[in-house]
Amino acid sequence: MTTYAPASEAEAAAIVAQAAGRSERLRLVGGNTKAALGRPPQDEATLASTGMTGITLYEPAEMVVAARAGTPLAEVEALLAGRGQMLPFEPADHRTLLASTGAPTFGAVAAANNSGPRRINAGAARDSLIGVRFVNGRGQPIKSGGRVMKNVTGLDLVKLMAGSWGTLGLLTEVTFKVLPVPERVATLVLPGLSDAAAVAALSEALGSPFELTGAAHLPAGLAGSEARTLLRIEGFSKSIDYRLGELRRLLRRRGEAGILEGEEGAALWRTVRDASCLAQPAGTAVWRISTVPACGPAVTAAVAQARAARWFYDWGGGLIWLATDASEDGGAAAIRAAVRASGSGHATLVRGPETLRAAVPVFEPLPEALMRMTAGIKAAHDPAGIFNPGRMYAGL
Repeated sequence: MTTYAPASEAEAAAIVAQAAGRSERLRLVGGNTKAALGRPPQDEATLASTGMTGITLYEPAEMVVAARAGTPLAEVEALLAGRGQMLPFEPADHRTLLASTGAPTFGAVAAANNSGPRRINAGAARDSLIGVRFVNGRGQPIKSGGRVMKNVTGLDLVKLMAGSWGTLGLLTEVTFKVLPVPERVATLVLPGLSDAAAVAALSEALGSPFELTGAAHLPAGLAGSEARTLLRIEGFSKSIDYRLGELRRLLRRRGEAGILEGEEGAALWRTVRDASCLAQPAGTAVWRISTVPACGPAVTAAVAQARAARWFYDWGGGLIWLATDASEDGGAAAIRAAVRASGSGHATLVRGPETLRAAVPVFEPLPEALMRMTAGIKAAHDPAGIFNPGRMYAGL
């Protein structure tokens, strides 16, 4: 299979224009670390962003960074760390979960809307994404957004490209707002709570004025022998001391809380961020389920009635990572029925064998009206249908 790795946006545009002219279907990739997420590929060639590298803008005082799409994410994060800054949304690294290699790229963060535990406080990747450059399916370079947050009239292409998984265009450059690294990070740990009690405690804490930046629950056996409910706060040290004390008082009826700081706490949050505690056994199907936080325990309980499963909660219970056997439908029917019963939400198959990803919808099926709208957007940006065909939805 041919692999194109253009070194510039102009070169990428020429490649896409030629591919569109001959209806050559292209698999768009960055570091290829999430190649196994989505429906099986239906392409004839690969178009990689990895030749387009380099940080193009960094204004620490304005808290803005831009880089070409193929720039390794680690390079951008190292630059920011050197000036005491960070990406607000804590992008995950799923190489352990997906058993993939390579290096995550800056453009792929935007393409996948890659957002970790801090999303409950700082928003998703798309909320910090303020500018993109990309090549559409006609081979035309497009620029949208810029260096500052502002109101947008008309179609907001910046937000549209976030989470489009390379189906609408090849990102060539992305621009994000950044935040200062907090002076101190501390995690309050409540041991031994049931799922329902843990989600209730997280909801209570999130409704307080003490500004959590992480709210997760690991049931017994996941990253520890006993269940642990995690409440992370960040900021100035004196503020941390005060908020820890107040949170302990607020939650005292939930049990005696411990405190984690330093590398031990950071490692635990990386486990939550990357869902690495569900990586083994390697053959299981892993789902990412979004629901109303208060409904999280009911969703997992309903799935557990239908099949054996392991799970944990992030985002105060609103995000469930769940692993189950990949046989039959990999739990698709039971999971989506449980989500529907909760009244709101969706489920994405993050990991599964290719046969499973071909047999069940990987992304949440859309209502007919939304599917028509999605098809119309796809046709407007990629009229020949050459970008990642079928990756998100069959026929698109």
